Amino acid sequence: MTTTGEDHVPARGGPWWDRRRGAVLDVSLAVVSAVECAAEGVPFARDAGIPWAAGVVFGLLAGSVLVVRRRWPIAVVLVAIAITPAEMGLLLGVVGLYTLAASELPRRIIGSLAGMSLLGTLIVTFVRVRQDMAHEDIDVGDWFIPFAAIGTSLGVTAPPVLLGMYVGARRRLMESLRERADSLERELQLLAERAEERAEWARNEERRRIAREMHDVVAHRVSLMVVHAAALQAVARKDPEKAVRNAVLVGDMGRQALTELREMLGVLRAGADGGRAERAAVPLAAVGVAAAAAASRAVEEGSAEGPCLAELEELIGQSSAAGMVVALSVEGEERSYAPEVESTAFRVVQEALTNVHKHAAGAKTYVRLAHRASEIAMQVENEPPPEVASASSARLPSGGNGLVGMKERVAALGGVFVSGPTDAGGFRVSAVIPAS
Repeated sequence: MTTTGEDHVPARGGPWWDRRRGAVLDVSLAVVSAVECAAEGVPFARDAGIPWAAGVVFGLLAGSVLVVRRRWPIAVVLVAIAITPAEMGLLLGVVGLYTLAASELPRRIIGSLAGMSLLGTLIVTFVRVRQDMAHEDIDVGDWFIPFAAIGTSLGVTAPPVLLGMYVGARRRLMESLRERADSLERELQLLAERAEERAEWARNEERRRIAREMHDVVAHRVSLMVVHAAALQAVARKDPEKAVRNAVLVGDMGRQALTELREMLGVLRAGADGGRAERAAVPLAAVGVAAAAAASRAVEEGSAEGPCLAELEELIGQSSAAGMVVALSVEGEERSYAPEVESTAFRVVQEALTNVHKHAAGAKTYVRLAHRASEIAMQVENEPPPEVASASSARLPSGGNGLVGMKERVAALGGVFVSGPTDAGGFRVSAVIPAS
């Protein structure tokens, strides 16, 4: 991984350099170039007929231009071309061409200046070699002078230009790779943040799902237990036999509620222990799925399947035993559905009956089930509760999550859920669930 931002920028060595060692290198090259040009300025002053001190000063000034090669490479090359007739500035020209080729300048500018340097060196070398051969009275053929001029000019110009182009291309490639690495790191950080958000959303969703499952499984039976307990208190002295039957029902429902609650808590506890042993391998989502599976088990202990529509009559019978007048009507041809569809339909009816026990005790209730071609529809509607029953009914607490849980269940399967009061003063719960 790479770091982003200013971490890529090293300690600056001045206004023209990114690193101190770059400043040291340029100053050192400028000093060497100035000394070289100053030394070459002595014969230049002698040939030009000027004082040698002027030639030395001229050489020092020309050679020291190399210190600004990174900032103004064009100026350095132009100075090197200008002093080529004076036969000085070899290092200045070579380093200037290298810096120019490695820069970000357009290729046409680089090519033009390199061509000017090549042409200047070619002409000066041609003239100088011809003069030397004439002065020394050397006769090696007419081919030698052009060959020497071309070879010298190419040898001085081509290598620094080619090397500079290679180094510049490599530097640009490295910068591009670094930018891509930085971009990839930022994308990975963004993905990690989004993954954390999705994980948090999943945890919250599973918490709601677990709470909904526990509410659906336990609330109905506990509500019936409270209703039977209230009835038991009312008939304990008047009708001992009915009181005994109510007590048996309370005990059975309590044991069933405890069994289902123990199953869910056992799954959650096992998931928590596994999370402590290996947190990364057992996320909360897996625990939620397991808890949901345990919460959807049948009423009978040891059953491996969830509640189904075949148990609807038993559910209504339990409500009838608690004193509720319930009428069940079924339309269409009965058939089996997917387990999650039957479980959701059963839970909707169960929660609706629980709400009648809580808020409209003694009210007559109608449960309607319709088997259609591609869907199953259910409706639970109760009449207004009698005033006497309302006054004497057991007070059952309500968490306000029953309707929300039913709507979430139905919506998860792509169905439609509607609930609300009726014109007659009762309450109606309707749901339609796709058959597949």
